[in-house]
Amino acid sequence: MADKKTLEAYWNENKKLTAFTMIIWFVVTYVAAFFAKDLNNIVIFGFPFGYYMAAQGSLIVFVWLIFNYAFKMNKLDRKYGVQEEEEE
Repeated sequence: MADKKTLEAYWNENKKLTAFTMIIWFVVTYVAAFFAKDLNNIVIFGFPFGYYMAAQGSLIVFVWLIFNYAFKMNKLDRKYGVQEEEEE
């Protein structure tokens, strides 16, 4: 088991990663919807950007957030020696 300082550093990094993830999620979910009319003035591949964000863009960002969080947490777990044991 890791010592108290190591676990405190681990949780501080964990909180920073979680905060980053939640900020990106909030911006994509609420800020993009709030500015949807303004975003529709931008056209990408013939579609208004507001529509693109609702139909495709936000889903892509959400999937990326999941994979990014899992990858970074696995890396963080290995760094501090708190990774889960492999099952055989």
